[in-house]
Amino acid sequence: MTRVVTKIQDFLRLETSAGLILMAVALLALIANNSPLAGFYSGFLSTPVEIQFGSFEIAKPLLLWINDGLMAIFFFLVGLEIKKEVLEGELSSFDKAALPLFAALGGILGPAAIYVFLNWSDPVAIQGWAIPAATDIAFALGVLALVGSRVPVSLKILLLAVAIIDDLAAIIIIALFYTQDLSLFALGLGGVGTLGLIALNRMGVVRIIPYALIGVFVWACVLKSGVHATLAGVVTALAIPLKGKTPQESSPLHRAEHGLHIWVAFLILPLFAFANAGVSLKGVSFADLLAPLPLGIALGLFIGKQFGVFSFAWLAVKLGLAKLPNDANWVQVYGIACLTGVGFTMSLFIGTLAFEGDALLNAVRLGVLMGSFASGLLGYILLRASCVDTNQA
Repeated sequence: MTRVVTKIQDFLRLETSAGLILMAVALLALIANNSPLAGFYSGFLSTPVEIQFGSFEIAKPLLLWINDGLMAIFFFLVGLEIKKEVLEGELSSFDKAALPLFAALGGILGPAAIYVFLNWSDPVAIQGWAIPAATDIAFALGVLALVGSRVPVSLKILLLAVAIIDDLAAIIIIALFYTQDLSLFALGLGGVGTLGLIALNRMGVVRIIPYALIGVFVWACVLKSGVHATLAGVVTALAIPLKGKTPQESSPLHRAEHGLHIWVAFLILPLFAFANAGVSLKGVSFADLLAPLPLGIALGLFIGKQFGVFSFAWLAVKLGLAKLPNDANWVQVYGIACLTGVGFTMSLFIGTLAFEGDALLNAVRLGVLMGSFASGLLGYILLRASCVDTNQA
């Protein structure tokens, strides 16, 4: 048990450090795109990058290589974390998973309802209904870190579990609602690659490289199929074995997760944040902030998230379906509910899938930044005040 707690604490330390870096990078992107460096910023993201092998070609600007390529690695890590938590972690039994499951469900329905209410009459804007339903694990834990060690570990684990379930929901939403016109041939090839991954797992292959090579093939096929390429990362992750060939052998899944975590936390996510958080404030008026699209995102994150997460968690506890976290009270749980409204990376990512064009994407960035900042600030204030007498590590 002590070993499990130590692993969780190590994970939280890494995530909180990454969250603080994400804050700094987001600020840097805002400064870059609203200064004399704006031309360099947009030119950098528009740099064409091409890979060709015979007649097979992938040619995209650097921005899309980050969003479609590097983020597939991020989703691979997410897939590893989901599999680990379901098989042996905080989601491995109903008793453990009940509270974050109910809380996450409310955290999806609440924001989506507010966004849809404000954008119902716009057939284009309505496509962004899932944007405020996401939670950024690193960013939210980064805000939590500012409160200090007084926050009970049980609350940190609750926030982590809710965010992981949010990620799983986001994966399902992307697969169902943000898929373009399908190429059945490319999708069929991706299916063959998936069967190869399953075969490796069933044969007891514990080396990561064979999975990675087939995973790259699956990614290329999925990219050409019309299904978003990041889902290939999740499919590959779910094939990685949890256990080695012998009880003494280290877990392949744990090795992959440990090896990738630092690269995702300190390179891939900051690059994504830098590429997607640079909202242009040129010509932005107060009326632009109150437009239905950015307002729906901002209120979805700030009001929908905290109300949905807290109300569903409260209801689950009152009905006897879940238990309040150890050493925590309802004010602290409400503070955690507020932090789930820090959407940032995942919200921006879903925004890039829902919309095209600078005007719409700029509105998405405005809404995400407003909602995430307000949620993080309120969550910090509530937790700072309510944890003042708590002395938990």
